[in-house]
Amino acid sequence: MAHTGRERRRTPATRRRGAELEEAILRAAAEVLKESGVPGLTMDEVARRAGTNKNALYRRWPHRVALGVAAYRRLAAAETVPPDTGSLRGDTLEMLRRANSTWSSPYGEILRGLIAAAGSTPELLAELRDPAAKSAHEAAWLTLLGRAVARGDAAPEALHPRVAQVPMALLRDEYVMLGVPTVPDAVLAEIVDEVFLPLVRGRGSRGGASAVRGPRPS
Repeated sequence: MAHTGRERRRTPATRRRGAELEEAILRAAAEVLKESGVPGLTMDEVARRAGTNKNALYRRWPHRVALGVAAYRRLAAAETVPPDTGSLRGDTLEMLRRANSTWSSPYGEILRGLIAAAGSTPELLAELRDPAAKSAHEAAWLTLLGRAVARGDAAPEALHPRVAQVPMALLRDEYVMLGVPTVPDAVLAEIVDEVFLPLVRGRGSRGGASAVRGPRPS
């Protein structure tokens, strides 16, 4: 009977469920991605590191790419926390620099590996276009614009999702169209100064004919 009691006391500590088990799996998958990249990411290896079985993984993620995307988002979660430098220009540059650093780092290689693993399979590519991840990034950029409106750096009309997407879309274009390993900081400044800030200021004018009045963000 004593043995049975020990077993009963041990069971709650060893059998994890829900968020605790999911956290252990994602942590293990992130470790595999950092150490071995996408080629080394297997359900067997992640299950072994997480101390669970493959069924627990497959109940949450139907394939290794889905798990890889979730683990990658865990690694890149800090990128969605908006900076607060005191100016729209400073905030925008900081966000672009973060993304540039991530995409040109081993994390960026992981993301490119996930895209390659997804291939042309629609359901796998859909995992990479998860609305929740897009919403987190969009919310960060809208936060930057909202602060600019509150400071008087931008007109209320600038607080629009399409406007918020412009800087990252232009940065992605540098990687996708030009195939560069990293984007020079001068190009990031051009994206901000020559495209994004004029767009933001122009949103407050009638028909976009003139810029919003007020001090230039610095």
